[in-house]
Amino acid sequence: MSSNRKLPRLLQTPSVVLLLIWMIVPLSMTLFFSFIRYNLSNTRRPEWTTPSLDNWRGLGNYNYVLDNNNFWLAVQNSLFIVGSILVLTVVLGIILAILVNRTFPGRGIVRVLLISPFFIMPAVNAVLWINMILDPVLGLNGIAVDGINNFIRGLHDFPVLGSFFALWPEFTPISFRSTQNSAYAVILMVAWQWTPFAILIFMTSLQSEDESQKEAAILDGAGAWSRFTNLTLPHLARPIAIVVMIQTIFHLSLYAEIEIVSRGNGNKNLPYLIGEFATNNIGAASATGIFAVILANIVAIFLLSMIGKTLMD
Repeated sequence: MSSNRKLPRLLQTPSVVLLLIWMIVPLSMTLFFSFIRYNLSNTRRPEWTTPSLDNWRGLGNYNYVLDNNNFWLAVQNSLFIVGSILVLTVVLGIILAILVNRTFPGRGIVRVLLISPFFIMPAVNAVLWINMILDPVLGLNGIAVDGINNFIRGLHDFPVLGSFFALWPEFTPISFRSTQNSAYAVILMVAWQWTPFAILIFMTSLQSEDESQKEAAILDGAGAWSRFTNLTLPHLARPIAIVVMIQTIFHLSLYAEIEIVSRGNGNKNLPYLIGEFATNNIGAASATGIFAVILANIVAIFLLSMIGKTLMD
């Protein structure tokens, strides 16, 4: 019996060791760089352009990052973007999964169309959204606002209500590249791309829902909302936890969408800030990376405790 137990462990050992090396080596190098002066283009101190223990700085890089105003903006923006995307994808995913789970003509085609945005590359998705949909001049955003303004102008000629509509101000399209709105653009485009992932997980889970319980609830006079909150939502508890955890991991590392939408103008997150530091100051970039790892672990622990206790019980 003992030999039978050892054999699977021996077969798993190479992959486990490889994964440990794959994780520990980059993390160890990042941790080392975060404690030294490592600047790629420092002409005054050329010894700082190579990683060495002689350039030991201690906690100097961490203090430098904490004193940087962009760091706290990046932390706040990272949490805001990730939280907003999670709320949108989970809510829309549940609603659409329930609707698509019903039998109707063309359901197969609708399912394929709903899932297809998930297979678009993030950079392509960002370019399409910011130029073809959210652009205030050439995108659907500008075209829709211009159409509304033209419609209101046409109402000015009405005999009685024309004077009332003449008082209406003209609408101006929202500029999603601006500092105030660029985060919303990122949230919209990423939520659109990742909602199909949530739909796929929820739709698969709904296939195994106990229909006899729903029929019994209908016979007892339970309404649609009561059946959803007492039967469907508890059944989707574990899929919701899976969707939240996987998406949190991916969305904490968003970079391409922020670069394409705003070039980080007032809309930095931690990966983008690391990229800015990494162009020259590898020490500060590494310290920011360690902070990002700590933040990701804090978020993961919080989500595990909250989701595990409230949804899975």
